[in-house]
Parts: sequence; structure tokens; C-alpha cells
Amino acid sequence: MANSKEILVLGGAGYIGSHTIVELVKAGYQPVVADNAFNSSPECVTRIQNLLDRKIEFYQVDMRDKEGLRNVFSKHNFYAVIHLAGLKAVGESVQIPLSYYSINIGGTISLLEVMKEFKVFNIAFSSSAAVYGDPQFLPITEDHPTGRCANPYGRTKYFIEEIFKDLCKAEPEWNVFLLRYFNPVGAHESGVIGEDPRGIPNNLMPYVSQVCVGKREYLTIFGNDYDTHDGTGVRDYVHVVDLAAAHALAIDKMEGEHGCKIYNLGSGKGISVLDIIKEFEKASGNKVPYKIVDRRPGDVPKSYADVSLAEKELGWKTMKNLQEMCEDTWKWQSGNPSGFLKN
Repeated sequence: MANSKEILVLGGAGYIGSHTIVELVKAGYQPVVADNAFNSSPECVTRIQNLLDRKIEFYQVDMRDKEGLRNVFSKHNFYAVIHLAGLKAVGESVQIPLSYYSINIGGTISLLEVMKEFKVFNIAFSSSAAVYGDPQFLPITEDHPTGRCANPYGRTKYFIEEIFKDLCKAEPEWNVFLLRYFNPVGAHESGVIGEDPRGIPNNLMPYVSQVCVGKREYLTIFGNDYDTHDGTGVRDYVHVVDLAAAHALAIDKMEGEHGCKIYNLGSGKGISVLDIIKEFEKASGNKVPYKIVDRRPGDVPKSYADVSLAEKELGWKTMKNLQEMCEDTWKWQSGNPSGFLKN
């Protein structure tokens, strides 16, 4: 097969990484996983292998460990790297900013230095809508101003994007795809892999699903007096399988390309907190008890993407709607109430 190329998926045992591996295999690529298993589970890789009925090479290595990375690169002939590794909890980043800067930025620099040594210049980076900060206009296009980030997590994504842009200017052989995710949700339709957050979930959908499965008593909604259709905050949610498919399309597009390209990856639609609760109650057959409290500082009323550039240049379109996001999340959560731990 023309594209049976080896792709290093850094952070491949995590939520988005695991689904990306499935899509890469479907597209004919050979993914290789490197992950430090700090915020992910090697059990996830085992499940992917069972799901795909094939072996996936797995290295437990931290991206800050250059010797460890060199060992991985020396054993393979990588065509490209998909970089999904790093810390990603907004609240935690405010409490331990040094760890976020050290791991996310320091780790990325180590990775790029090793890539350069081995002459691998193709990379797709998992960035975030957090680089936009408080939206100045909607829908958010890729040329929306960046850098006014509300927290250290968002700033690490912004700084890493700037590093990539500087690198592409200085060294024209680099080929960088900056993929700005909005809010990934859902799970593989098999229910075998899904999101398994450590501790208290930071994101709405896993929190709602944990309330539904009885792990948490109720959901807290921060504010119901926003200028939105039901008063609750509106965000852009994208099914993780659709998001994963965009990575395979980005790899397809790398042939003969150079420079830095930026794509929003979202559904392009605004969905409120109450919209998700209603749909999740339908999917699970359970009530989602919630309490409304004051707004959180820093929360914006609405945020959603213009995703037309990814459709035009990558040929990417989302296929899954809110109903499927909720049904697939519930299938995963109800079948795996303790995540990847033995239930």
C-alpha cells in the first residue's frame, strides 16, 4: 500500500491518541505509540490491538527523555510525528504552572531536536482553541488573534505554536500542521476505548457521564444567565472519532508540503450545557441531577469554530452529531465505570 508509512503517535495511549491510532490504521498507516503513561493507560493499547486484531508497537517513554526518544527513532523509519503528549487540565495548570511549562514546552523542544537529528520534518501538533482566549468574533476562524490565553495550559499551546512558526521560518524543510481542537467528546462506537480522566473530570461530558453512572452525585452548572438560547454556556463539541480522522487526513496532505498550516477542528456548531444534559438523559435513560451556581471567572458565553478551511484543504467533515456523541460516551462509561481499570 502506498501509504503504509510509519507514524509516531506521541501520547498515543491517551484519549485522542487511541482513537487516532484506529483511524491511521484504517487509512493504511503503521502507527507506533510512545507515551509515558502518566495520564493514560497501557491497557488502552492492549484494547486497541484487540479491536484492530494487530500488534501496535508501544514504547513507555517521556518526551523530555531525549535518549529514550532517540532509541525509538533509531528503531523505525518515521514518515511523520503526531504530537498529542502533554498535560491538559486547565485548573491544574493554574496551580502548577511550572510543570505545565516544563513538560509541554520543554518536552516539545526535546522532541523537535530529536526529530531534526533523524531528519523527520513532518509533524501534526495537537493544539487547542484555548489559544484564542475570549472570542473577539464568532465563528472563530484561524486568523482570529491568538495569545490572550486565560490560563497557563492555553499559554503552553500558544507558545508551542509560536515555536513551530519560528522553526518553519528558519528551516524551510519543516512541514507543520497545527490542529486547534475545540471540545473533543464521545468514544469509539465499540465501547472498548474512551475518555478515562484521572480524578475529577475537568470537562463537561465525562463529568455528566460519571453522574449518570453513579460516580458523582450531581453536576454543577456555572451560570444560567448568559446571552445564549437557554442561559447556559455554549461550546463547540466534536466527536473524537471525527477528530481522529482529521489527523489521518493531515498526514495524507503532508506529501510535498512545507511550512506551517493551521486548522480549526470542531463541529462548527454551538451546543449549550443544558443541550448536553437533555441529550445525555435520552442516551442513558437516567436523570442528570444538577445545581446552578454563579458564573466562573474567565468563562465566556459562547465559543464555536469556523471549520470551513479544514473541509476545503483537508477534505474533512464531521460525520457524528450530538446524539451519537452522547450515546457513544454512555456506551463506554456504562461498560467501563472505572475506565481502563478492571471493573
